[in-house]
Amino acid sequence: MEREIMKFKDEDGNVVELEAVARVYVEEQEYLVLAPLDENSEDEFVFRVDKDSEGKEELNAVEDDVEFLKVKKEYKNLLYGEVE
Repeated sequence: MEREIMKFKDEDGNVVELEAVARVYVEEQEYLVLAPLDENSEDEFVFRVDKDSEGKEELNAVEDDVEFLKVKKEYKNLLYGEVE
């Protein structure tokens, strides 16, 4: 499977490369879980996949804690099976 690498700019304007590690669906909403290319990093970022007025994918960072935790739980379910 080919790696899906995406480039973003951080708050300081630096280009950061993240790899899409999973597509997760929660209540019919699609999310992307992204991780830094640095294998020593344990950071993961969650982006909601929305559609713009033309139907193109638009990634929006999930900043709501409740929404983030729902996606994180579903992601863990994909990795490890059912998680309580």
